[in-house]
Amino acid sequence: MPSFHAMTEGSVEHWQLIAQRDAEFARGLPDRMLAQLRLLRDDCHGFAVDRLEHCLQSATRAQRDGRDEEYVLCALLHDVGAALAPANHAEFIAMILRPYISEKNFWMLLHHAIFQGYHFFHFFGMDRNARDRFREHPHYAYTAEFCERYDQNCFDPDYPSLPLESFEPLLRRLLSTPRR
Repeated sequence: MPSFHAMTEGSVEHWQLIAQRDAEFARGLPDRMLAQLRLLRDDCHGFAVDRLEHCLQSATRAQRDGRDEEYVLCALLHDVGAALAPANHAEFIAMILRPYISEKNFWMLLHHAIFQGYHFFHFFGMDRNARDRFREHPHYAYTAEFCERYDQNCFDPDYPSLPLESFEPLLRRLLSTPRR
């Protein structure tokens, strides 16, 4: 067990052990993400469904539309940061998933909150078209479509969404090894 008090005191053996333990901890990411999703249960914030159900509806719709597994994972996890980072949940989940997803899906997650604002910013005296500053970006339409088809409409208490357990194998598979 490393016993140094400053990084400069560590030996090769210490750092090898630390790297091994870090790798073991990293393998637990799927379990931690599932736990974070479960924390969203009963968190309605005035919506007709809780945030977990919102995420399940988003992922279910994406899966039923034939989206690839990575996209479905992004749909499932897009609001998981709401509990820990309510002021910047989009950036939070984008940073966590960045090593596991494509640049396109990273950009979508990173910007989905401002794109989602198109549907409600004007009720707060804000510019609902704030997303348009990204209009020339190659992932603009992709992100707008995500918000339109898999975010803004996923608050239906009567929608037959799949249970969290049905997405667990996908989540475990895609979060098992960083891609980049």
